[in-house]
Amino acid sequence: MLEKIKSRKFLMALTSVVVGILTIFGVPEGVVSLVSGISLVLIPVVVYIASEGRIDAAAVALTSEALREIAELLDKKEAEEKQG
Repeated sequence: MLEKIKSRKFLMALTSVVVGILTIFGVPEGVVSLVSGISLVLIPVVVYIASEGRIDAAAVALTSEALREIAELLDKKEAEEKQG
């Protein structure tokens, strides 16, 4: 559920609702344009940064696991060489 709330589509839809409500209540056009413009710029940037962060974290976890497996194999090989 949290992923859907953080999705770009949801945030853009929410921005549309907020802009619509501001317009209905007679908020000056400059303020409405400012809110709309800021949202159109910030939402994609924030979503991109968060997405890239998750991708990088997954890559680090995968690399860490691979290095751990390599270390285990090296330890096993070293132990076998000592025995034989």
